[in-house]
Amino acid sequence: MSVLVITGTGTEVGKTVVVAALAALAVADGRRVAVLKPAQTGVADGEPGDLAEVARLAGRVTTRELRRYPEPLAPATAARRSGLPTVHPSEVAAAAAELDETHDLVLVEGAGGLLVRFDDAGSTIADAAWALNAPVLIVAHPGLGTLNMTALTAEALLHRGLESAGVVVGRWPAVPDLATRTNLVDLPEAAGAPLLGVLPDGAASLGRSEFVDTAREGLSPWFGGTFDPEKFAAPHTC
Repeated sequence: MSVLVITGTGTEVGKTVVVAALAALAVADGRRVAVLKPAQTGVADGEPGDLAEVARLAGRVTTRELRRYPEPLAPATAARRSGLPTVHPSEVAAAAAELDETHDLVLVEGAGGLLVRFDDAGSTIADAAWALNAPVLIVAHPGLGTLNMTALTAEALLHRGLESAGVVVGRWPAVPDLATRTNLVDLPEAAGAPLLGVLPDGAASLGRSEFVDTAREGLSPWFGGTFDPEKFAAPHTC
């Protein structure tokens, strides 16, 4: 794949760290990587946003942000309240296609969940993925409630004729509880797709070299990593 769309099952699930991990492995393997953020919310002009975090952790990547809104709201709401233009899926698809011409991998990071609105017409990152004919990677949180949110996201992808690449847990806790441990087995079924990685909570605080090592351990060979879901789950589910 040359274009991959990354969505979360909600907010604060570790989506940006997963994007950084994907980018870091690709850069470490000598690939040209671009990261596209269609809508950044909750960040004022001049402040570092998600793309700055990706570049800090991943190294040399091309970054492009299409819209920025100061309030931490859904893009459509933030645009309406700020009086700034909305972003349209066709614009996202065009930007991703342009980046794809000069890069080996283009990562498109959504805002929050799959069906968060870009505009009052109801456009979403799912529409951009459809326009690009790109697979979608789901980033989920590990704890109680994640199976329902992951299943809803997967069902929405299926309903729209989109390919689910798999699911990655973005914030694995140092001390997982019972629900979190058992979710390792149940998440692939909820997603209707394989578990392609687990990244530890707090990975964003690591230095770049250590982050790359963590990304390689935590992501599937599909992405250049060494993650084995059965091996990872074994000590947690026995």
